[in-house]
Amino acid sequence: MKHPVFRYLYIFYSFVFLLHTINVFMENENINYIVGIFAILMLFVSFPLASRLFKILGGSFLLIGGYLFFTTGQSLHVIPSILTSNLSLLTLLAMLPWMNSIVRSGRFDRNLNLLMKGNVTDLGKLYPRSSLTTHILAAFLNLSAATISQDVLKNTLSSFSKEIRNSFITTASLRGYSLALLWSPLEIMVAVSLFTTGVDYVTVLPWLVFIAVVAYLLDSVFGRLYYKKYAFESMAVNHQPKINKKAIARKMVQFVCALIVFLTLVVLIGNLFELNFILTVTIIIFPFAFIWSLLLKRRKSFWTIGWNNWKAKTNTMQNFIVLFIGLSLFSTSLGDTSFLAVIEKPLSFVTSYPMLVLLLIQVIFVLLSMFGVHPIATVGILTGIITPLLDFMNPVSITLVLITGSVATFTVGTYGLLVTLTAMGTQQSPYRITIRNMPFAIGLWIVGTLVAYLLL
Repeated sequence: MKHPVFRYLYIFYSFVFLLHTINVFMENENINYIVGIFAILMLFVSFPLASRLFKILGGSFLLIGGYLFFTTGQSLHVIPSILTSNLSLLTLLAMLPWMNSIVRSGRFDRNLNLLMKGNVTDLGKLYPRSSLTTHILAAFLNLSAATISQDVLKNTLSSFSKEIRNSFITTASLRGYSLALLWSPLEIMVAVSLFTTGVDYVTVLPWLVFIAVVAYLLDSVFGRLYYKKYAFESMAVNHQPKINKKAIARKMVQFVCALIVFLTLVVLIGNLFELNFILTVTIIIFPFAFIWSLLLKRRKSFWTIGWNNWKAKTNTMQNFIVLFIGLSLFSTSLGDTSFLAVIEKPLSFVTSYPMLVLLLIQVIFVLLSMFGVHPIATVGILTGIITPLLDFMNPVSITLVLITGSVATFTVGTYGLLVTLTAMGTQQSPYRITIRNMPFAIGLWIVGTLVAYLLL
């Protein structure tokens, strides 16, 4: 696994992703079959390099999916065609680092950090600002936004006790981060949920933004009241960073305008060419980021940061490759069996209590995340339940609870990547982080469920 050839996996992965994307437009069955064979090779190459958790998850989907496939009586030669169903999601994942790179090369992250630290007298005032800053960063930077925010907060709160510092970082950064992923077109869970229900992004976007705003305001009130008793000492005034308000305001306007333009392009191009959400975002990311770098006159730094970032991220996609390809076999085989008809009957008894159904979906996400199950895998597990629900419940409502339920796991998933990184960075137990953020997760369930219920 340490052989130099593994440094060049990004070439192989990229070739498969490009071929798949081209065939989305061509819709050629022969090319799709070839891509499926490459997907099998990707699986064999990636499985030894995946983490233990994803080996278990991906292996489980492959075993169960394989068993279900054999019960359908289909010929083995159709398997490659089945394994391509989730390659669009993998292609999107491979393109996300380019958006991360333009934000870094444009130094938007640095300016947002200055905004976070300037002119605060107590932690109550710092809380909503920290949460909002992480929120804005996460819209483009995803996971790195949380680590950047946490590093700045550790510096800013160095005069406070470790317990107060950890509590503040755990709540402000993780909650602000998760609320951005609730509506971001670059968040993979949004893409997976839309892919599962077939709902358009533009249809759910206003409701996702509404849920995010309500949750942010409620959490900001909590933070303002809970942390206002912790005041900065007088010496902190001397450590206030000197900021150029006009320059930062200009950068912020550029950042927000870029986000609005990106969202507008996703909606317009998707509707104009009748492309699905995942494909539209995948195609737009690179040209949008490149043109943005030209306008900012940061082309060289964009290429330098972007190329290295993209290679590193694409080279280490093994976890998602194992999970998504295994999930392809499982979900496709499940749809070809009589299992869906079996579960429809008990579901008919629950349809009289739609609020209970919506709430249970979100509870399942969080409960499984506490045992290390990734929300993408949870969607796969719920596939059999979700499909019949779409026949008698509003798909928009199902989409909303899938997204809010999966996003809530980022703050309480004991073995999740974000909670684990936060635990390592703050030197505290991940279980403590889970307990601190559980009220927020429950609040997000309630808000998401109420909105979804009203749309039924």
